[in-house]
Amino acid sequence: MQAIKQGYVGLAHATGRSGLVRTFFDAAKSAPAYGYKRWLASLFAIYHTENMVELDLPWWNVETTREVELFLQSRPGATVFETGAGASTVWLARRAAKVISVEHDPAWHKRFQAMISGIAGIELRYRELGDGLASDPYVGSIDENADLYDLIVVDGRHRIACLQRAIAHLAPGGMILFDDSGRKRYRDGIEESGLEERHHFGRSFCVPYPDHSSLLYRRQD
Repeated sequence: MQAIKQGYVGLAHATGRSGLVRTFFDAAKSAPAYGYKRWLASLFAIYHTENMVELDLPWWNVETTREVELFLQSRPGATVFETGAGASTVWLARRAAKVISVEHDPAWHKRFQAMISGIAGIELRYRELGDGLASDPYVGSIDENADLYDLIVVDGRHRIACLQRAIAHLAPGGMILFDDSGRKRYRDGIEESGLEERHHFGRSFCVPYPDHSSLLYRRQD
């Protein structure tokens, strides 16, 4: 499976350098965000953050992305906490007042910091990755402030540990986006979180196959 994925990524990048595809890509930037033209362009941008930023798309399930955008539109001045920095960080910053994004890879942190220079509203943190337990600097980064966040995105490492920490920092009426929520290793943690889940499975940016993302909410009495 990994070999197939690597082959697909290599083919997508090689094809994406052709003049014809670049012309299509440039035209897709002004196409409807959730239509097939922009989605198709994203297939050539897999693991290419700069291109995803140009397309103004995160690497999430399409319907999840649409729902998050509507949610942020309904909460002017929204604050966001995110584990795992990338194109989604910029997408969120264009729609929220502040985004704190935590990254564990020092090389990517340095490169991405240069990439977002001049983009307002982003605080990019580097925290070493620990064992996922109480003293883990990466997992515990959300506890560095007593803030509550309108949206918390769990899309990096130690996802269940990050989810468990996130719940205490969720603002009233807020939600948690848990990406790749269909993976077997995450299901027990999501189901045991005590949160309501709205699970989306279907067309997803960057990949030619359907994929999963979930939106999690506190239970309503």
